[in-house]
Amino acid sequence: MANFSKSNVPQFSVDVYQNVYLPEGGREVHAIVTVTATGGGTTGGAPLAAVRPGAGQRPGPGPGAAVVLMVDCSGSMEYPPTKMRNARDATAAAVDTLHDGVAFAVVAGTHVAQEVYPGGGRLATADARTRAEAKEALRRLSAGGGTAIGTWLRLADRLLAPAGTAIRHGILLTDGRNEHESPDDLRAALDACAGRFTCDARGVGTDWEVKEVTGIASALLGTADIVADPSGLTADFTRMMEHAMGKEVADVALRVWTPVGAEIRFLKQVAPSVEDLTGRRTDAGPRAGDYPTGSWGDESRDYHLCVRVPAAGLRQEMLAARVSLVLPDGRAGGVGGGGDARPPSQGLVRAVWTDDVAATTSINPQVAHYTGQAELAHVIQQGLDARKSGDFGGATAKLGRAVQLAAASGNTDTTKLLSKVVDVVDVATGTVRLKAKVAEADEMTLETRSTKTVRVKKP
Repeated sequence: MANFSKSNVPQFSVDVYQNVYLPEGGREVHAIVTVTATGGGTTGGAPLAAVRPGAGQRPGPGPGAAVVLMVDCSGSMEYPPTKMRNARDATAAAVDTLHDGVAFAVVAGTHVAQEVYPGGGRLATADARTRAEAKEALRRLSAGGGTAIGTWLRLADRLLAPAGTAIRHGILLTDGRNEHESPDDLRAALDACAGRFTCDARGVGTDWEVKEVTGIASALLGTADIVADPSGLTADFTRMMEHAMGKEVADVALRVWTPVGAEIRFLKQVAPSVEDLTGRRTDAGPRAGDYPTGSWGDESRDYHLCVRVPAAGLRQEMLAARVSLVLPDGRAGGVGGGGDARPPSQGLVRAVWTDDVAATTSINPQVAHYTGQAELAHVIQQGLDARKSGDFGGATAKLGRAVQLAAASGNTDTTKLLSKVVDVVDVATGTVRLKAKVAEADEMTLETRSTKTVRVKKP
């Protein structure tokens, strides 16, 4: 375990869990890397003393954070009329949750994007007055027009770019499919915004496309979820904003160095959800690459690293990879002023070749658990896709395997969601029957939350 600590900076630690032993000729090394951030006495990159609230004020993160709320105002939000009202109330609750000093704006999204508060292409600074003004502006929102989510994201980017804040975050709500721009337009917008701000995405009701909403959250390193009943929006928006207000440091990268002859097969976040980061690598010097992880508060995440190493003889040992965290220097939310980025902590992944069969065939429990969780997410997606295409045999097989994996890993939330789509005959063998009738909300909830995982118990 490695640590890095410094006054007024979140403390990060890296733990590596693996079976270091390989058989003669073995080349694939698997490790679970756990990254944990604990409070470092900062709020949004400013020392606590600098943003200590007075009477009637709210605690940080203060001027180190900026948030844009993007609210779907397309015509479908008027059906039923309570949906638009719930969206207004939820956004007002999120505004109320903003801490004093946070820069923010509200955007109404249709086939175009319009800044409804504060206007003028700028951000407001949260205090009692601006929160009240924003909520008054929200009361005037009405539904009408189409849906072009890429335009909403590009406006959010333009608003956040000059803010000069460490934490730049968006919250996006939609109730329909992105029908007024092409998939290429949305992808281009996501590519342009990636790395510039993070974004949580929510779909309300059941008329939106799961892969669109989860794709937005994935590209922008945020969360995705369904709010099937619009009456649940206020509680969900409040939780999202509370989570955003808990972020302390932005733009953290996971840096992986490998020796000559070794190559990274994949790097996936596996908790709290599955997210493949392999294709997001950027070079960071000889034999090193950085993988973006977004913004951090007090939290812990797990990553599955697979490295292919050169073949070696018995009783030889090598360092297969070195994993470190890199925080950008000279920026609010980083590790201090001046200089290049510095690695606050690191963990070592090793390989040892042996002819001890018991040692080489032992599977590390952390690796085994998260291999199963990644497979669980994959087979749920495959099963639901097969069901939609009319391949009921394939759907039954895949969702049966999902039931088996969810039960074996103790993923009770996913087990409950699966039970609304299939009737379980035998958990141990994964024998199930597809339900004849499935509520659309239940199927969409399972698909949206399929990548959520349960943590393995550490030794």
